[in-house]
Amino acid sequence: MKPDKKIEIIVNGLGELVPKGSCITDLITLFNEEDVHLIVELNGRFIYSQHYTHQRIKEGDCLEFIHPNIGG
Repeated sequence: MKPDKKIEIIVNGLGELVPKGSCITDLITLFNEEDVHLIVELNGRFIYSQHYTHQRIKEGDCLEFIHPNIGG
């Protein structure tokens, strides 16, 4: 069995190895970031949730998972 290829990206400021070809939805699951209010930035740009399954991550990308403070 051939090992999965990994790429290095930055997730919330930390270097991480993730499977090559991952989309944002895959990484939300991988990092247990399944908050309904989750905001995702890729390379400093906001990504709409309808694009999570289509947006593939590339080597060196910077991904931020942001949890807004809801309530008061």
